[in-house]
Amino acid sequence: MKKILIILMLCDLSVRVCANENNSSGENNRTKEAVRKAMELEKKYAKEQRFYSGDEYDFKGAEVNKDSLKSVPVIKPDYDFDMDTGVYDD
Repeated sequence: MKKILIILMLCDLSVRVCANENNSSGENNRTKEAVRKAMELEKKYAKEQRFYSGDEYDFKGAEVNKDSLKSVPVIKPDYDFDMDTGVYDD
């Protein structure tokens, strides 16, 4: 979603640049600065997307051996908890 907004913003800025080629250099510099900032944001989002996709990471070492789970004891829940006794006694 963010990428689409950035791309639309870049397209809008490029159309403005093409339409206003005869404008003063001050406006041209502001447009170039806005395009530069938008491109930096796009690079940032591309880097974050690469991180969140996890394609570059090897998670084989963090996998759990299912056979080792058999030795873990089962903890049964205590369902006889009563809020009226012992909790708010002062």
